[in-house]
Amino acid sequence: MEARELDHGLALLMEEGFRPRLGANTLARDGYLAGRDEARLEDLRGMFLDPEIKAIFCARGGYGSMRLLDRLDYPMIRANPKPLVGYSDITAVLLAVLRKAGLVTFHGPVVRDMGGKDGQNVKAMILALTDNGRLEIPLGEDGVVRPGKSRGPIVGGNLSLICHLVGTRYLPSLRGAILFVEDTGEPAYRLDRMLTHLRLSGHMEGLAALLAGDFEGCEEPGPLKRLLADRTMGLNIPVAAGLHVGHGRRNLTIPMGVEAEVDTGSGTLRFLEDRVSV
Repeated sequence: MEARELDHGLALLMEEGFRPRLGANTLARDGYLAGRDEARLEDLRGMFLDPEIKAIFCARGGYGSMRLLDRLDYPMIRANPKPLVGYSDITAVLLAVLRKAGLVTFHGPVVRDMGGKDGQNVKAMILALTDNGRLEIPLGEDGVVRPGKSRGPIVGGNLSLICHLVGTRYLPSLRGAILFVEDTGEPAYRLDRMLTHLRLSGHMEGLAALLAGDFEGCEEPGPLKRLLADRTMGLNIPVAAGLHVGHGRRNLTIPMGVEAEVDTGSGTLRFLEDRVSV
């Protein structure tokens, strides 16, 4: 990643009153990784420990994020709570911090693509981070796969990363949860395989609801909805597509671990509690 790729996102953050500070290893490279594991861990540790840093925004989706999970200092993170924001491969870190440190994490835009949707993604993110009013997010038009209304803690992110956390101690419990998933560039058979994996592993049992975000470069809405209907058959839960999260132009911020309510009748996802900790 080049420094110029971050310029627009950093400028938007400054316009909103933030004073961005880059980690020492933000632009590091190590083959297909964003620097050595030790360097990335040190950056994260320093950001959580620095009292002047109020929030941590990932620069981009990070290949190899799962490599960090068994070396993160979760007691230290819990003792120094602050928002951690990212998506894509960062899903692994967000879910691990939620599971092991018990802190709300934020599935939202990374700095490199904060300029999407004419800056509206950033405004929505800041609202999610700073306003403890009752946040409400639209589900999108014509997205209902199976109607219904339910509530539970919301958890999710990139479908591929969620599947790769199955069988580890870093995936939060999905029982009673509203699960949202998104992905990019995956053909239908791979999406089918991943959803089937979640079902066969028992992680769809007891879900409160399933929401699909933007599957950029994957299936068109029609085939995706049919796939969701097929893979959730018999679960008797609300299922909807069209949640504006993920790799598309619109990437709204979802505070994970917060109690929420999905209502396909009104087409809304409402958050029912403060978004500070769980």
